[in-house]
Amino acid sequence: MKKSTSKGGLKTGSNNNNIRREIEWELRPGGMLVQKRDDGEVSSGLMIKIKVSHGSYHHEITVPAQSTFGDLKRVLASETGLEPKEQRLLFQGKEKEDDEWLHMVGVMDMSKVMLFEDPASKERKLEEMKRNQGMLNAYESVARVRAEVDKLSKKVVALETTVRGGKKAADKEFIVLTELLMRQLLNLDAIEADGEARVHRRIEVRRVQSFVDTLDNMKARNCNPFGNASSVSVTTKWETFETGFGSPSAAVPQVSSTKTTQDWELFDSPSFHPIDGSVNIQKESL
Repeated sequence: MKKSTSKGGLKTGSNNNNIRREIEWELRPGGMLVQKRDDGEVSSGLMIKIKVSHGSYHHEITVPAQSTFGDLKRVLASETGLEPKEQRLLFQGKEKEDDEWLHMVGVMDMSKVMLFEDPASKERKLEEMKRNQGMLNAYESVARVRAEVDKLSKKVVALETTVRGGKKAADKEFIVLTELLMRQLLNLDAIEADGEARVHRRIEVRRVQSFVDTLDNMKARNCNPFGNASSVSVTTKWETFETGFGSPSAAVPQVSSTKTTQDWELFDSPSFHPIDGSVNIQKESL
């Protein structure tokens, strides 16, 4: 039998939702006795807010109460920029594993968790920063050399124009300009570079070497301005630097019209016959 009031009061009966249910308790690790949540509460998606301290930074992260520390790390990744594998989470002074549940270790709403970056990860990032800084320094060093070589290249072109125009230039101009280019080549050799920076350095080295070769050829042509240009060829032999680049040995002009006479020195008191050109060597008796 159901009873009701005329003023719309609460109904009472066997299906009354206000009947108190018996509270079930569960024992958590550490001896904490808490009210047991039923499946309905879990499915309802109860959310909790966690205060996370990361050095001088503080974050408030909202996650489902039924989450693991691994889930918390994935949320923190977007907030801190640290990948989950780079994070270490401590709760109540103890580091927690990814598969541990927040509610099982006592993490509740407004609980505090400490976040630290993994030392190995921090060291790897530091090494990467050093490599990146080293590469940046190499780029800047190569750029400075390139700027100086650009200035010298204009002088090389001007000197080449003078010689090809049939005018004679002072030998000192070739010597000074070659020396300045060689200094830049040594500067390039002193630059420690890896990867793309090393490629840029190699390109600049070859550029400097080409200017030195041009000066050597122009110098040989300047010595014989009215001769056949095709008969003069200068070859610069490049010795290898420790880094794999080259430094020039003395440039040797090779002129096809030049004849070389060998001087022979005679030993053991030789006698020469001018008529037949024969040489008799008289050996002293022992």
